[in-house]
Amino acid sequence: MPNFYGTEIASRLMLGTAQYPSPAILAEAFRRSGAGIATVSVRREAGGERAGEAFWALVQELGVALLPNTAGCHSVREAVTTAQMARELFDTRWIKLEVIGHADTLQPDPFGLVEAARILVGEGFEVFPYCTEDLVLCERLVEAGCRVLMPWGAPIGTGLGLNNIYGLRSLRAHFPELPLVIDAGLGLPSQAAQAIEMGYDAVLLNTAVARAGDPAMMAEGFARAVEAGALAHAADPMEPRDMAAPSTPVLGKAFL
Repeated sequence: MPNFYGTEIASRLMLGTAQYPSPAILAEAFRRSGAGIATVSVRREAGGERAGEAFWALVQELGVALLPNTAGCHSVREAVTTAQMARELFDTRWIKLEVIGHADTLQPDPFGLVEAARILVGEGFEVFPYCTEDLVLCERLVEAGCRVLMPWGAPIGTGLGLNNIYGLRSLRAHFPELPLVIDAGLGLPSQAAQAIEMGYDAVLLNTAVARAGDPAMMAEGFARAVEAGALAHAADPMEPRDMAAPSTPVLGKAFL
């Protein structure tokens, strides 16, 4: 099972908490998923409304580890300030760091991401950076003090799956001991299974479950998929080959 900053998590599935049709459906999706971590974003609200208190109570009742994130931040300053707020609100050093660089693709800003990671690590945060599969960027994040990397499979909310298999395999091979999580872009359980089969430690998703016709059923599907992927990876699967190979032995066969 994945181990993040010394904390072992009981599931390879991580779920976001946004966009669900209702709080009850969110809770049921988490129950059927067995997810070990819930991501939560910090949103500004008027002080007199206290609208976030009911949501915070619901999240606490899920009984899973919380990973606050800096979703929607487009600058280093905004991301660092949001992380500081999250630490006070959720009483955790964990932070999923997002510094968005492109409005249409929601691709991370690599320069701002590294700068923000360095600042937050210096302040004692345990940073989970949302990044691309670029090896150079990931090396800079590790040098900044990140002990987990969270490369995207595809742009957030697209459901396109693992767009760059070569890049993701290269990243896994380059950091064999570092916890790696596929974050964003997954749309189907089969894509999650593929990521775990490749040796990734976990997957994080939100839209694929929250926007499904039956979010709880889809959550359970993803839970089963990551278990299947983990078994396949541990079983040392056969290598693909170009030529056919008979599965039935020909030794002793009568040739007429």
